[in-house]
Amino acid sequence: MTLKATLVLLLIVVALVLLATPTPTIAADDGNNQTLEGCRSDCGGVRVPYPFGIGNSSSVPHKSCFLQSSFNLACPNSTLYWGNIEVLDINISQAKVDMSIPISSICRDGRNNYTGVSINTPSFTISSEDNKFISVGCDTYGYLYSSYKEDNTTYATGCLTRCYGSSREVEDGHCSGIGCCQVDIPPKMKMTFVKSFSFYNFNQTLSFNNCSYSFVVKKENYTFYKEHLKKLPFDEFPVVFDWSVGNKETCEDSRKRGTSYACKGNTTCNDSVPTGYGYICQCNKGFQGNPYHPLGCTDIDECKTGQHSCVSDHNCHNTNGSYICVCPKGQSGKGTKEDGCQKKNFLLHIVIGASAGFIAILVGTCLLYLTYQKRKLIKLKEKFFEQNGGLILLQQGEESSHTKIFTADKLKKATNNYDENLIIGRGGYGTVFKGVLENKTIVAIKKSKIVDPDQVVQFINEVIVLSQINHRNVVKLLGCCLETEVPMLVYEFISNGTLFDFIHNENKRNYFNWENRLRIATETAGALSYLHSAASIPIVHRDVKSANILLDEDYTAKVSDFGASRFVPLDQTALATMVQGTFGYLDPEYMQTSQLTEKSDVYSFGVVLAELLTGKKPFSFEKSEEKTNLAKYFLSCVKEDCLLEALQVGILNEENKQEIVEVAIIATKCLRLTGEERPSMKEVAMELEGIRLMSKHHWVNNNGDKNFEETQHLLPISSSSERYEHGNSSSGQQTTEYDSIIKDQEVLIALPSGR
Repeated sequence: MTLKATLVLLLIVVALVLLATPTPTIAADDGNNQTLEGCRSDCGGVRVPYPFGIGNSSSVPHKSCFLQSSFNLACPNSTLYWGNIEVLDINISQAKVDMSIPISSICRDGRNNYTGVSINTPSFTISSEDNKFISVGCDTYGYLYSSYKEDNTTYATGCLTRCYGSSREVEDGHCSGIGCCQVDIPPKMKMTFVKSFSFYNFNQTLSFNNCSYSFVVKKENYTFYKEHLKKLPFDEFPVVFDWSVGNKETCEDSRKRGTSYACKGNTTCNDSVPTGYGYICQCNKGFQGNPYHPLGCTDIDECKTGQHSCVSDHNCHNTNGSYICVCPKGQSGKGTKEDGCQKKNFLLHIVIGASAGFIAILVGTCLLYLTYQKRKLIKLKEKFFEQNGGLILLQQGEESSHTKIFTADKLKKATNNYDENLIIGRGGYGTVFKGVLENKTIVAIKKSKIVDPDQVVQFINEVIVLSQINHRNVVKLLGCCLETEVPMLVYEFISNGTLFDFIHNENKRNYFNWENRLRIATETAGALSYLHSAASIPIVHRDVKSANILLDEDYTAKVSDFGASRFVPLDQTALATMVQGTFGYLDPEYMQTSQLTEKSDVYSFGVVLAELLTGKKPFSFEKSEEKTNLAKYFLSCVKEDCLLEALQVGILNEENKQEIVEVAIIATKCLRLTGEERPSMKEVAMELEGIRLMSKHHWVNNNGDKNFEETQHLLPISSSSERYEHGNSSSGQQTTEYDSIIKDQEVLIALPSGR
């Protein structure tokens, strides 16, 4: 082999060795020694991190290496100084700095009389949690003073130890008051002065103790020994100081100023500092470095440093400020040391996937079905609205704003889904519920049972006309709902029940005197007269009865329930209709002819007057045959001159005999079998109002007994008397005809009872 070949071979071997030799790694910089560009990072082995610094930058002209003047350090002879105090260590994360502080002493041998120590640190404070104040010696006491220039105040602390000339009780390692004493240091002490004193004369010496010492020392950095009483072998001790940035500014104040804010990226600012002023900066959790350095804190890669709870480093994925644990492919779990990872059960995953898919399909199907049902319900409401004449109502209602159309949902909500506890009335035509609208208005909602598709136009006309009726004795129609199969009507709510209840309920009857009965009868007659003659189109109620006369809180009469009512065209006097009404109140002529006229309401009102007078129900199978029908019974009492015996107990007195007889005469007129012979409701209302007015004048009843006897004499004068006759036939024929009609009622009529 030639020399040249040998050299080439040697070079190759050296190269391979170098490649095989591991390259020494440089320890990652933890950030605590970060300094500004061109600035010294240490002095004599002590790190100098920013915001501290030594002088100016060498690469950036006139750029200081420190944040503020109080952090300017010096490094003569490779020793780090703050002023004339040696700096031993700087801790950025805890905002602390260790410095070497001399001790204070006083000796009695005449060689070294007294040494006091002044610690002038206006920008730093002695850490109260990291230091102790200690005095060593027999018969010694020491003080630690602190002054504040801001308010010229001074504070002090200290301790004393006495041996009284004997060191027998002094023990090594014990600084409890004999030979050595120690106290905690109050917080926020700066500009301090340490002074040691002795209780003995300076010229007097003790063989075991020549000097007294006082000093501040970092905890765990001094241990007392008995030999220290002769001479303390230390001149200085390390002392921990707290520091902060921002002078007297808070985080918010400094942040507003912008350029002076010391906390950089990924940091937190804290005003609560031991110094009592300024603020300190700290790296956020998951970050490390120097929070004051312009680069801020950097993310900690927990996966590389092992600061994680994952099963292994391979299961760890680093994130900004944190990390996540994952399981390898084919395994499941949280990936942490506590929970670990498990092999996947593919069959279970298939079942779970299939179940999830089935649930998704089921939920989707349900949503589609609900959507379909919702659209179907909307279309059904639209169908009912049109079927019930909603379009006609909207078209005709443009001329009047009195008719309000309610939605089915609002009425359902108002009645708590038609709660049976809110039912206030039932009848042949429907059920009445008490409801509360959204605006807190209390209403009565009538849910009908019967619907006639051929009468839609007439129903809408009735709604429009009834909503325009404004009479104090007629229940106000507020509006309707047309979105249901059967239209619903909304009325004002009348709170005090029906006239029927007050007549036939013994508990209420005691408070229902004749004066109230006469007033209610007069108000009812006035309301019916208004419907017959004063309304824009005459209205026949067709179901006048005491149960349809409501009483409000003032016992004012309110005629209600127009479910069977019909309009009478202005050019007609009667309507041919199917017979409807309540048994006992029905007009016999209407039952025979099916011709509905205003006089049908007059007859029914006559029954109500008879009901008010006698207190008996219009029809009852429980009574004897002659008392079964109230109209027949009442007319027989008038004819046979026994009216007073038929009156309800408690309404008759000496003052109202005449009024009762006159009302009875009006009732007999209303109960005539032939409608033409009955008075109109207007005439009835005028007569009743006249009786009420006359009762208010005393002169009418001055000869009450005489007038009553004369009136009683007039009642049965002949069968042709117009006071109670029902036609032009004789008495015998009249009675026979009436009885025949009553029997026909029982055979031919099968109508719903009172509502």
